Amino acid sequence: MIPGETMGQKMESLLFWSEAEKKRRFPHMQDIFPSMEVAAGNNLYTLPMGPSLEKRLSKNFVENYIDENQVGGIIVLKDNNIRLEHYGKGVNQNTVWTSFSVGKSVTSMLLGIALKEGDIKSLNDPLSKYIPELEGNDYGKVTVKQLLTMTSGIDWNEDYADAESDVAQMYRRPCFGSEPHILSYMKSLKSIHTPGKIWNYSTGETDLLGILIQKAAGKNLADYLSEKIWKPWGMENQAYWLADECSMLNLGGSGLSATLRDYARLGTVMLKDGKKPDEGSLFDEEWLKDATSLLMPTGDDGGGYGYLWWRFPNGSYAAFGIFGQMIYINPDTKVIIAQFASWPQAGSKILSAKRMEFIQMVEDELAKD
Repeated sequence: MIPGETMGQKMESLLFWSEAEKKRRFPHMQDIFPSMEVAAGNNLYTLPMGPSLEKRLSKNFVENYIDENQVGGIIVLKDNNIRLEHYGKGVNQNTVWTSFSVGKSVTSMLLGIALKEGDIKSLNDPLSKYIPELEGNDYGKVTVKQLLTMTSGIDWNEDYADAESDVAQMYRRPCFGSEPHILSYMKSLKSIHTPGKIWNYSTGETDLLGILIQKAAGKNLADYLSEKIWKPWGMENQAYWLADECSMLNLGGSGLSATLRDYARLGTVMLKDGKKPDEGSLFDEEWLKDATSLLMPTGDDGGGYGYLWWRFPNGSYAAFGIFGQMIYINPDTKVIIAQFASWPQAGSKILSAKRMEFIQMVEDELAKD
């Protein structure tokens, strides 16, 4: 039994699920919460099997990594070939698993498409141009670009361990008609910094971004993703995207569930800059230039944030989600690594470090090819 009276309250409770509950529910989120199908097409983007990387790693290295870090599955591509693919108990290549904030990066991709197609006119437009409900509120003056870079200047607390934080409260209110939960919650939030100056991680803002895209493009994120990426880029399996119970608009900040191979295929779309042979990019030029660039430094290691993508000092970048979800992309080495997991905590410095150690081990070994 999932605690909470409303669907929004039930969704908030997932931050505090037990390990057994996470392992049981993460592959079935679409059966628990309101969701929409992301339909796949008939033209499969094939991922050939390359020489096994697992055989070259130390004995039981991959199995130990999976067991010790509560990993459901991990896949490594190089030059479009599968070099490693390994799953935990009860999970296989057809398992659909939630990605949490990896969905933010996918929402960013959809914004890059909407910008290219003219549904969104400019990154400098205020949010009130696309979300009239924000007119007269502090968020109404925030620009699309500031939302993309999480530099709105609006007060927000993203502490997953605090039941009173904004991220733990944003879906708890009852529905006000068909207005999205997140819009009802965020309309009254106030600015505490000059917009564009201070980076502050906010899932609420990426949910707003999802609302913006859906209003501008005139379709939900699930259909938009299916039409622009899932079908034309040959995803293998149907995916799912959770929806707000009040508005039935998809959640831009999380909620996408897909198979591990299809997460890896999303990585190939980014690696190829959204370009097919003899075709231009499906993304806007400005978005493509800046999306995975270091726009906002976020730590002492020289890394930072672009348009909802994490950027590393060596030029690689990634989409990360709480509890261990990841799509990692290195344009220089042509390596893509996708992982889904059920870490004991939403965030863990220890497990994050082990994940980076795994990435480095894979990169070092593949460099010997």
